[in-house]
Amino acid sequence: MPPAPDGLAELAVAHGVSMRYESSDRVMVDVDPAIVVAVLAQLGVDASSPAAIRRELAAVGEERQRGALPPTIVLAEGTSRALGVETRVVLEDGREIASADGVLPADLPLGWHRVVTNDQDVVLIVVPRRLPEVPASWGWMLQLYALRSGQSWGMGDFGDLAEMARRAAREQGAGVMLVSPVQAVSPAHPLERSPYSPSSRRFANPLYLRVTDTAAFAAADESTRTKVLSLAPDPGTELVDHDAVWDAKLAALELLWPDRPDAERSAPDDALRAFATFSALAEVHGGDWRTWPAPLRDPLSAAVADARDKLDERVAFHVWLQRLCHQQLDAARSAARDAGMPVGLVHDLPVGVHPGGADAWSLRDVLAPAVRVGCPADAFNPFGQDWDLPPWRPRQLAEAGYGPFRDVVRSVLQHADGIRVDHVAGMWRLWWIPPGEPAHRGTYVSYDAEAMLGVLLLEAHRAGAIVVGEDLGTVEKVVTDTMHERGILSSAVLWFERDWDAPGQPHVRPQDWEAETMASISTHDLPTVSGWLAGEGVRLRAELGLVEGPVEAEYARATADREALFELLRREGIPADDPVVALHALIAVAASRLVLSSPADAVGQLQQPNLPGTVEQYPNWRIRLPVDLDGFFSDDGVRAAVAPLRAARPLP
Repeated sequence: MPPAPDGLAELAVAHGVSMRYESSDRVMVDVDPAIVVAVLAQLGVDASSPAAIRRELAAVGEERQRGALPPTIVLAEGTSRALGVETRVVLEDGREIASADGVLPADLPLGWHRVVTNDQDVVLIVVPRRLPEVPASWGWMLQLYALRSGQSWGMGDFGDLAEMARRAAREQGAGVMLVSPVQAVSPAHPLERSPYSPSSRRFANPLYLRVTDTAAFAAADESTRTKVLSLAPDPGTELVDHDAVWDAKLAALELLWPDRPDAERSAPDDALRAFATFSALAEVHGGDWRTWPAPLRDPLSAAVADARDKLDERVAFHVWLQRLCHQQLDAARSAARDAGMPVGLVHDLPVGVHPGGADAWSLRDVLAPAVRVGCPADAFNPFGQDWDLPPWRPRQLAEAGYGPFRDVVRSVLQHADGIRVDHVAGMWRLWWIPPGEPAHRGTYVSYDAEAMLGVLLLEAHRAGAIVVGEDLGTVEKVVTDTMHERGILSSAVLWFERDWDAPGQPHVRPQDWEAETMASISTHDLPTVSGWLAGEGVRLRAELGLVEGPVEAEYARATADREALFELLRREGIPADDPVVALHALIAVAASRLVLSSPADAVGQLQQPNLPGTVEQYPNWRIRLPVDLDGFFSDDGVRAAVAPLRAARPLP
């Protein structure tokens, strides 16, 4: 690796780009200077030559000398801050507070305000110090598409979500339900299957609509309703066929479009109009805007305005679909609340968006569209991971007052009692992979975690919602510690809760886990309980050529892992004649605020929802539960699995 040019390290620090990082095995890794230069370029910083580096450093120095306020100021409630310049604070309700000495007072209300000086007008966000304590509950972590009932069309829908929440609370005593992401995908074939690569994180996926629950269906004549019902896809398919389901629902909704009530015909706001415009264009030109005719790639172009006028009816149609999603998402949340869930529905927020989707098209000013987010090499992924998601650009996000991030959080919490933030460490730093490089040749770019957390806490506070952060994998200690301090739950997965510094890496007793956690046995990226017991994860990865080294050694490690967990069961005095029930009994008494199971674990399903490292080799995000909703709630194995959870965490 060549040495770094003079000044590159200083310039990298100034822009939050790492020259070194600690690997998953706690070894310091030096980043290739060429990677640092490439990442800086994606931030709009020229480090291509010694002269360019000197110019950029001079610009940094000049900015510091000006002593300007940052583009966004975050203030914790009950604290003050000296700005060193005469200011006035304009509160979000319009009131003004002047400060001749430039000190922000400690009694400012929570909210989105502005600080105005003679030279600047910047965003001021006053945020909570901590969220309220989460009530102890148990519940389900749900892959919504995997559900099925007599009323859903080929995959789980928002109606199934409402029914699952209602029955889980009333029949099983569940108090919380974590729902896989339901954000929008581009409405063009082939539909994106992964819920973690949405077209937009601000809008919902009409694929989950229950057509027969709409007001338009109720208002339609008998002939139209008959035609709609005849479009229902084959309910007996083994795997979810996203395209077939969408084709059926789209045709049905088009039939019902003329029967929509007047209340569903009002004009959209600018953000919804832009999203609906993207959706209408995607139907004509394909789901990835990067392949569209050049004039349409700019959302502010005259060509887009002309196309929107020509597609006005179709734009209005996609606006209507979003309104239907809002109604049905609200109905599902109400079902959970009315059934007595103390926590309710927690919706999952993906770490990013598809680079060819609606948000990447309309929010390009605050995203780095040529960069892919991922993670560096570790023991499980020796070549790193490339998630193909464009990251926020830190400076531009701050200059936008964190409004784009607020809108994402707010859109989720509009219909939820909580939010789970996937890869929550991304609010501190993200692994940027520059164009043309493999996943392991990247580096970390830092974000203002205080600002990102502040936005999250403020919006959750206003919504009365809980927050969970997924902090699995290579995560700095400060991430988990800060979450716990601020009332955000971290993640505790039984497979990983071990004393990694002890010989043999024994499991830590669940009673000794951190209280500020949401616990589970497994995750959607790992084998199910039955799959783990049968060695299905190793068998499948070996069959697909995804095992590094001898397969026998991988089986031996899996056997040792099982024995370690069964040893914990023996130490805790839990009979293991039914391992599925035993593992549920084990986590039922965890110190964690929330304990979650998955329907796939409870019914003894072998297949895991997603196999990382695969695309077409495995049916990711398509595997349905082997039983319908009625069968799930009457299943003896499910009842046995949840019995210890109900006993340990009864509804109030």
